[in-house]
Amino acid sequence: MRGSAQDSAHDPNRPAPGPTRRTALRTAGAAASAAFLLPLASQAPAALADEARPGGDALQRAFAAAAREYGVPLSVLLGVSYLQSRWDGHGGAPSVTGGYGPMHLTDVTTALARTPHHSHGTEDARGDAARPLEVPGTEVPQARQLPARLRTLERAADLTGLPAEALRGDEAANVRGGAALLAAEQKRLGLPLSEDPADWYAAVAAYAGSDNATAAAVFADDVFEVIRDGASRTTASGETVSLPAAPEVSPDTRQLRALGLPSVERDPNIEAPKGVSIEWFPAPYEQFGDNDYGNHDLGNRPESQSIDYIVIHDTEGTWDVCLKLIKDPTYVSWQYTLRSADGHIAQHLALKDVGWHAGNWYVNAKSIGVEHEAFLTSPDAWYTEAMYRSSARLVRHLARKYDIPLDRQHILGHDNVPGTTTPNIKGMHTDPGPYWDWAHYFTLLGAPFHATAGPGGGLVTVRPDYETHQPVYTGCESAGVACTPHGSGAVRLHTAPSADAPLVKDIGLRPDGSDSTTGVNDTGARASTGQRFAVAERRGDWTAIWYLGQKAWFENPRRRPTAVNTKGLVVTPKEGTAEVPVYGRAYPEKEAYPAGVPVQAVSPLPYKLLAGQRYALGLKTQGEYLWATTFDPAGHKVVRGQDTYYQIQFGHRVAFVRAADVRIERSDK
Repeated sequence: MRGSAQDSAHDPNRPAPGPTRRTALRTAGAAASAAFLLPLASQAPAALADEARPGGDALQRAFAAAAREYGVPLSVLLGVSYLQSRWDGHGGAPSVTGGYGPMHLTDVTTALARTPHHSHGTEDARGDAARPLEVPGTEVPQARQLPARLRTLERAADLTGLPAEALRGDEAANVRGGAALLAAEQKRLGLPLSEDPADWYAAVAAYAGSDNATAAAVFADDVFEVIRDGASRTTASGETVSLPAAPEVSPDTRQLRALGLPSVERDPNIEAPKGVSIEWFPAPYEQFGDNDYGNHDLGNRPESQSIDYIVIHDTEGTWDVCLKLIKDPTYVSWQYTLRSADGHIAQHLALKDVGWHAGNWYVNAKSIGVEHEAFLTSPDAWYTEAMYRSSARLVRHLARKYDIPLDRQHILGHDNVPGTTTPNIKGMHTDPGPYWDWAHYFTLLGAPFHATAGPGGGLVTVRPDYETHQPVYTGCESAGVACTPHGSGAVRLHTAPSADAPLVKDIGLRPDGSDSTTGVNDTGARASTGQRFAVAERRGDWTAIWYLGQKAWFENPRRRPTAVNTKGLVVTPKEGTAEVPVYGRAYPEKEAYPAGVPVQAVSPLPYKLLAGQRYALGLKTQGEYLWATTFDPAGHKVVRGQDTYYQIQFGHRVAFVRAADVRIERSDK
């Protein structure tokens, strides 16, 4: 959710919330953000050694040198760092919990002291400056009052003799500090500095500073999964780091008992796989005011309605703020919240019940909402590897349970959910935004995006190289100001095969016909990783797709492609049909509604699917509407009609067309 998770403003069943409810999460989240930290600009000191020189394999050599110096297996050091940062130093900026560098050495006192206390302007979906968020001054805590897990950098300085500033800003020094911490923990546990990574399970489990045995085990298990599977990537600073696969490594998990951490008993209400750290933190179902209630609807899914979607959100607020808001019966709800620092999960609703989270009542009734503690303009601080992995493990479990395909037609970002009617389009949310790494996420889900056809396949799946693909965005800090260059999973769409050509228009976002912008929250000319589109034309290094009723061009060079060729089914207008209406929800025809249930308008959006155009088919669904306006769920009704709809990838957001208006054909015919 960008600004809030609220759905009731777009829900015909209930009145729109007042300004307080509508803006509470965004305002409260900003006020609390200093405690969880936003990325900071930090000057890195001069390199301490040859290993610190940027570029090439310098960081790889720094890991090898630190492993030798402190007697830590190289695979353990690399595995821990990968889970903490994916080997990225983030330019010296701290993470959400004040962690610095590839080893995530924590120094919350310094991070808070350096957090700039000023307004953070944003841009809304139209590219206009939104109301600035006032971030108040934050009292900097005394270091000795903080738990040890929030000041590991201080201990690393004691162990290595390196200055704190070097440990914060110099990647080679930071790696040495992490190695020293692992070695010291191994010695404290009375374990040998073994060359066998399997002997380091307890030290690895302790590194994340978890306060319970389940969370510590999840972290250690993830590290050893990376060690077994191997990994390789080029960091944002251009460093190439590799960890060769070692599938034979089998750690001694019994070592976990030596840490003396308490066990956490799982609440019977929890619906999640075993390999995650999770708690039951229920949302209230209460009556209030004048026959109003909240903050969700009781249901009986999947018996009453199928669950077709999982919607990925970011909170635009901190963990504490979100947990406070989920307890407000006058607010809104979603099924899960994930904590950025360690991927810990809170479940708020039974999955049979309907949350109010997507801004589209049809999608709400048929989806699960998964919120991630984050601010979309600050991905390095908030989109952590621990959160990606925990989320992927949860979503993979839910997809299996409810038979939801692992593709971008069913796993949606909140920014892919369509407005229900034309007036709602402008207010739709834009999270998790262009910096969410969909390619990495789907690899963790076990469903990576890859080519399934040659150039004649007729479809392309968007898939730029996240690290090196860095389109310019504006509005992260203030309207119109360029964001710090960063990897992105989204490509920008133009009216012609040239970077100088105007961006395509979105008449739903801008009925006046004005141009789309480079605003970080402007989805009007954007295609995202994993989305599939029908190819309209190719010219040299440029590919055109059908998008919002028009040709949209993106740069797709053969040597560094931003999309892969695929094939599948597409929809196109029936013969003799000049244009087909497009909808934001798949509601039944009026004849399907029983007495006592108001007929919901099948209201077309301002877009048209024109003759000769083709759009990738997502799923087939029968017209359906959940009537839920009473506190007693006995008064709820599911209305099903005879009309059938097809979901299509129409623009950045999905849309629906009536099956009676279109025909299905193969994309490669």
